[in-house]
Amino acid sequence: MTRDATSQDHDHDHDHDHDHDHDHDHNHSGGLRGIFSRIFHTHGHADQQQILASDPALATAEGIRTVWLALAALGATTVVQIIILIGSGSVALLADTIHNLGDALNSIPLLLAFYLARRAADRRYTYGWGKAEDVAGIFIVLSIAVSAAIIFWESFRKLLNPEPIAFAGWVAAAAIIGFVGNEAVAWLQIRTGRRIGSAALVADGMHARTDGLTSLAVLPAVIGSVLGFPIVDPIVGIIIGVVILFIVRDSARTMWHRLMDAIDPDLVDRIEQVAGDTNAVQHVHDIRVRWVGHRLHSELHIVVDEDLPTHASHAIAESVRHELLHQIPYLSVVSVHVDPCGHSGNDHHADLAHHDHLIQRPA
Repeated sequence: MTRDATSQDHDHDHDHDHDHDHDHDHNHSGGLRGIFSRIFHTHGHADQQQILASDPALATAEGIRTVWLALAALGATTVVQIIILIGSGSVALLADTIHNLGDALNSIPLLLAFYLARRAADRRYTYGWGKAEDVAGIFIVLSIAVSAAIIFWESFRKLLNPEPIAFAGWVAAAAIIGFVGNEAVAWLQIRTGRRIGSAALVADGMHARTDGLTSLAVLPAVIGSVLGFPIVDPIVGIIIGVVILFIVRDSARTMWHRLMDAIDPDLVDRIEQVAGDTNAVQHVHDIRVRWVGHRLHSELHIVVDEDLPTHASHAIAESVRHELLHQIPYLSVVSVHVDPCGHSGNDHHADLAHHDHLIQRPA
């Protein structure tokens, strides 16, 4: 017996409270690690996780609006930096400007992915088009890698022939503008990404926050040039390039996890707990969870008393679905398979025993 949220839509127009509060330990370590933990703190809070779980279409629309705003903000920031770059010739500013331009262009595949996510599932794309977000992520990682290569090329070229930065004051102003623009985009994307459950949008926001810090790194290059040390400029450019390589590594790891349907084990534990605590459920096993865009899909098996009539077993399965849809953030599709307990001694899976070697069961 299997029930899922596609065959019978979960009715969210009711008066139940969706409790998505989670307890987190907010004690961070000291030193530089503690500082960066606070800067890149990503835990969700109650006021940040007012999730649009009741309306996936509205969540997607919110994501589209956010990406458009981010694209406009990064575009405006990049234009201002290019204007200043033309007169200054700073390779550190060039590195930061190229990266900001790449980030603005990265918004385009993400925007297309959100538009594709609006398309309904059909007999070919039975899970819908949510995975388009992950495909967009591949292009984003590649574009970041290309920008790093360009930055290294220009930095090493100027390292051999360092030149003083012209209009140092304007370059410093451009660096500050880059920081402000990226931080505004980071705040918007992270906030919206948490609300709608989009890991891609949150990751892009974290990327923007890192870019804001690299924009500030242009300031030492300006100071070095003013003090008569123009070689600081390409050195800072190389440092920014190294920072971007770390971004590439982290982004590639995230995309690998998404493409391989990796999931946080704590989430699996939470699903097992919620399902197992549901009345009349004796055991829960074979839990599978995957992200499809910014929504979660899950399937699981529950064990119930084999003497129950079909309608009673069905009611238990629906109770499990109902509890999971309430208590697991971003979950939109749940399939529940009901297994009889087998206290009679009968093997209810004997007919499929010879197929067991084909089944990869979760550990």
